[in-house]
Formats: sequence, C-alpha cells, structure tokens
Amino acid sequence: MEQDHPLVRDLYPGLVAELTALLQEEGERELAVCAWDLRLVAECSCDAADCQSLRTAPHPLDQPYGPGHRCVPLPTAEGLLCLDVVDGRIMYVEILHRPPLRRRP
Repeated sequence: MEQDHPLVRDLYPGLVAELTALLQEEGERELAVCAWDLRLVAECSCDAADCQSLRTAPHPLDQPYGPGHRCVPLPTAEGLLCLDVVDGRIMYVEILHRPPLRRRP
C-alpha cells in the first residue's frame, strides 16, 4: 500500500535535503535517515494560504497521535517546519509561512 504513495524526495527534493540537514544539525540522525524515505500520503487540505503541510503516514484526521508521539520543531531561516513523530516514524511535516515548495516536474 505505501508503495502507491510517491516519495517526497522525488516531488520536493529541496524540502527533503533541508529536513535531512536540519535533523542532522539537531542530533536527530535516525529521523534524518527516515526523512529520505518519506512518502506523500496527502497534502494538507486546510484553507490556510500559507500552509503546505504534508501527511507522510496514514492516520485518522482530527485524532490525536497518542502514546509515543513527540513534536520536533526545526530551526529554519524562514517560516516553520515541525514534525509529528510517533515511535520514531515521521507522520506529518508541518510547513507554514514559507516560500512555495518547488515540485519536481
């Protein structure tokens, strides 16, 4: 099933390169490795004009992640990048107030 979802690195290579570098700088080496293999399950469907967030694992909408969840904010030069991680798996990449992502054709 997961193989049906495209790799984020194929669509947004700049984003994955940035995530990987920031995670390495923050000492999150295991998450940096995981970031390379993220799959795009869904793009955020909210109405916020500056939201480009990505769902990278299946999860029921509007449901808490529960035990094993942690939020990993990443220091960026512009905007906000924050990961929702459950038991070492990146579930969601929150992307706000940033320039438009450049999707690889």
